[in-house]
Amino acid sequence: MDAVMLSRLQFAVAVFFHFIFVPLTLGLSVLLAWMETRYVKTGDEAWKKHVKFWGKLFVINFTLGVVTGITLEFQFGTNWSRYSEYVGDIFGSLLAIEATLAFFLESTFLAVWHFGWNRVSKKTHLLSIWLVALASNLSALWIILANGFMQHPVGYMVNEGAKRAELSDFWAVLSNDYAWGMYGHTLAGSWALAGFFVMGVSAWHLLRGSKTEFFRRSFSMAAPFTLVMVFLLCLTGHDQGKNVAKFQPAKLAAMESHWETAKNVPFYMLVLPNEAQESNSVEAIGIPGLMSWLAFQDTKAEVKGLKDFPRQDRPPVAPVFWSFRIMTGIGGLLALLAIAAVFQRRRETPCPCLLKALVWNIPLPYVCLALGWTVAEVGRQPWIVYGLMRTSDAVSPVPSGDIAISLAAFIAVYTVLGILDIYLLRKYAVQGPEE
Repeated sequence: MDAVMLSRLQFAVAVFFHFIFVPLTLGLSVLLAWMETRYVKTGDEAWKKHVKFWGKLFVINFTLGVVTGITLEFQFGTNWSRYSEYVGDIFGSLLAIEATLAFFLESTFLAVWHFGWNRVSKKTHLLSIWLVALASNLSALWIILANGFMQHPVGYMVNEGAKRAELSDFWAVLSNDYAWGMYGHTLAGSWALAGFFVMGVSAWHLLRGSKTEFFRRSFSMAAPFTLVMVFLLCLTGHDQGKNVAKFQPAKLAAMESHWETAKNVPFYMLVLPNEAQESNSVEAIGIPGLMSWLAFQDTKAEVKGLKDFPRQDRPPVAPVFWSFRIMTGIGGLLALLAIAAVFQRRRETPCPCLLKALVWNIPLPYVCLALGWTVAEVGRQPWIVYGLMRTSDAVSPVPSGDIAISLAAFIAVYTVLGILDIYLLRKYAVQGPEE
C-alpha cells in the first residue's frame, strides 16, 4: 500500500476506536443530568443511587475516550501535514476552540461532579453535571463544524501567493448547513445509543431477577427517551440526505448505486452493484419516483448518475452502498426495539424475548453509527476537502514503511484500550449499584 492508503487506514483505525467512546459520553451525560435533576427536585435517594451507578460507567467511558481522542489531532501534523498547511487557517481555529473551550469546561466540571459528592451543595453538584453534558455536546459541535467544512467548504478564500485556503467568513463556517445537519444526526444517534445501552444493561439484570426495582426504573426511564431519539434519528437522517443530494451528488449516487442520470427515479429495495460494468446486476422491487422524492421532495426531480462524473471523481461504490443499506436496516430494527420497549415498560415482568434482544442489541447502535460515518467519509472520496483538495495531495511526505509501523502500533495499543473499556464497563454493569 502507498502512503495515502496507509495514512487513511491509520486515521480510520484511530477514529473508529475513538468513536467507541464518544456517543455514549454524549448521550449518557444528558441522562445523568436528568436523573440528578429528579434527585434534587424530589429528594428521592433512589435517583441518587441511579446517578452514582450510571455515573461510574460514564467516567470509565469518558476517561478512555480522552486517551484515544488526543492522538487524532496529532495525525494532522504527522500524516496529513500538507492538508494542515493548506486549510489549517480554517480547520485549526475550530479545533482550537473545541480544545480550549468545550473540552476544558467538560473535564473541569466532570472533576467537580465526580469528587464533589457531599463537598458542594446539591444545586452546585447538579449544575456541574449539566455543564458536563453541555460541554460534551458542544465539543462534538466544533469537531463536526470542522468536518462539515471538509464535506462542504464555505467561508474561505484561496490565497494564490501563499498557496493555501484562508478563513474569510467565520460566520459562514459556523452556519454551514451541511455541518448542522451532520450535528443533529450525530446527536440523535448518540443519545439513542445511550438509551439502548441503559436498556440493555437493565434488561440483563431484569432477566436474572437482580435488583429488579432499580433496573425497572432505569428501563422505564430510558425507553421513551430512546424512542424519541430514534424518531429524531430518522428525521435528521432524511434531512441530511437532502443535503447530500444538494452538495455531494456523487456521494448520493454511490449510496444508491445510481448510474444513469434520470428523472422520476425509482427506489429499488433489492440492488446488487456491479462497479466494473457501471451498472447493477440486480434491480428489483422498485418504488416509482421515491429516490427523486427522498432527495429533492419531488418525484419528477432529476437525480444525477455516477456516469456523469469522471471516474477519478467518483467515490468507491461498494463500501458506500453497503454501509448505507446496512445502516438503514439496523436503524429499522432499532426503531422496532424502541417501540416494543415503550409498550413493555409498564409491565411488571417485560417479555423475556425482548429483554434478551435488548441485551444482544447493545453493540448494534455502535455498528450503525460507524457505518454512517463510513458513508460520510468514504463517500467524500477522492476529496479530503470536497471539490477543493484531493486526499492524495494532502498526505505528508513520509515513507510508507514508517506509516505501516505506526499503524501496527495504533492497532495494538487501541485494541488493548478497547478490551479494557469493554472489560471495565461489563464488570461494573454486571456488578450493579452499590448497596
